[in-house]
Amino acid sequence: MNTEMNPSQFLSRRAMLKTVSSGFGFLAFSSLATLASARDDQRESKNPLATKAPHFPTKAKRVIFLCMRGGPSHVDTFDYKPELIKSHGKTGKFRGSILKSPWDFPACGESGLRISELFPSLGKQADKLCLLKGMNTDLPVHPRALTQMHTGNAQFVRPSLGAWALYGLGTENDSMPGFVSINPGAGNAQTYGSSFLPAIYQGTKLGGSRAGGRMRGQSAGGGIPDIANPRLNTRQQRQQLEFIQKLNQEKLRREKEHPGVEGVIESYELAFRMQAEMPDLLDLSKEDQKTLDLYGIGQGETDKFGKQCLLARRMSESGVRFIEISHDNWDTHFSMTTRLPQLCNQIDKPIAGLLEDLQRRGLLDETLVIWAGEFGRTPYAQGSDGRDHNNKGYTTWMAGGGVKGGFSYGGTDELGAVAVDGKCHIHDWHATILHLLGLNHAELTYRYAGRDFRLTDVYGNVIKDIIA
Repeated sequence: MNTEMNPSQFLSRRAMLKTVSSGFGFLAFSSLATLASARDDQRESKNPLATKAPHFPTKAKRVIFLCMRGGPSHVDTFDYKPELIKSHGKTGKFRGSILKSPWDFPACGESGLRISELFPSLGKQADKLCLLKGMNTDLPVHPRALTQMHTGNAQFVRPSLGAWALYGLGTENDSMPGFVSINPGAGNAQTYGSSFLPAIYQGTKLGGSRAGGRMRGQSAGGGIPDIANPRLNTRQQRQQLEFIQKLNQEKLRREKEHPGVEGVIESYELAFRMQAEMPDLLDLSKEDQKTLDLYGIGQGETDKFGKQCLLARRMSESGVRFIEISHDNWDTHFSMTTRLPQLCNQIDKPIAGLLEDLQRRGLLDETLVIWAGEFGRTPYAQGSDGRDHNNKGYTTWMAGGGVKGGFSYGGTDELGAVAVDGKCHIHDWHATILHLLGLNHAELTYRYAGRDFRLTDVYGNVIKDIIA
């Protein structure tokens, strides 16, 4: 009998990494990517995730990005337009009749910012908010606008904002990923991807169904699959890693050139360290009841997003550089009067709790909190109870991290259709975020395919008027 095996019957190392169920292996391969590829591209640094000095002194050290996918209606949330009330029902240059907002906009805080009654809790935090009412972007199409909001480009695959921030500043905790994306949604890998940046800078996905974890009896993985090894204890895993590393080093010694995937073994080290810290970090049962109540955890509709916001605070406190939380279904073409209150209710108390919690812990000044969707909504009606996409004028806001609180910058026309004052294109928005992190957007570059790339391409102006 011929016992000689065909080479195709052997598992390649790439195949083994993708299929082996030894716990932390696949996590390291798919989410933490490769230290080896980063070394190939950044030989000057032994650790590509080491903390790096910013280009200039700044307050913000980290970012919590609250991403509202689907295009929240600015004229029903943060852009008060009395003229909509006067013009309600009129038609003209628009494709439909003018639709007033069904909700009041009370003056909030000492600053008197007008914020929709849909956000009663957030309204109490008005003096922390910096509203950017002159936002505009290039396209009114969800996937491309969402991609441009994250990468600066709607046409080509480019590194995400979080990846650029991590590349520019490194991480403050070598036992945690430097960039975490909570609930990014299917088909949105570019929003946390690293593109041509070394793969070590891509975001680690924390799925929405697990984000927040169980309050008690939580799995050892703490919401990230395969982070814990059910068959080997810590000592045995350490021995296994050392053996794999010896094999890997021998292969590198023999081969002058090797595929970047070979170096993925080294990222096991980070995954190994994560086993000790990540489950603890994601165990919300250790928080006191007062804190859980502050975020609306265990209170119906606010529970899921409240857990995610509390996780973001815990991660930022532990040194994670960039945390993004996604909230879905803001595409209110119809049933707006019932759907929008539900959406706002889900995030109102958790976000207000996040801002209050960061402040009382002394973290708000050094944490830039951003709230944004990919575009806004039209002042005219779509059908009888909805609004269409509007990329020409909408609102985002920031808080903490060196921005002016209780401040409104820019504006749309009297109906909220087009940005006319303090225009802030996505490139300007990115340039400003990087500036608040101490990074010059024109100098934060990466050489690829013979040219220096940056997040803002050849555009972008820092909106200095919002900086405290």
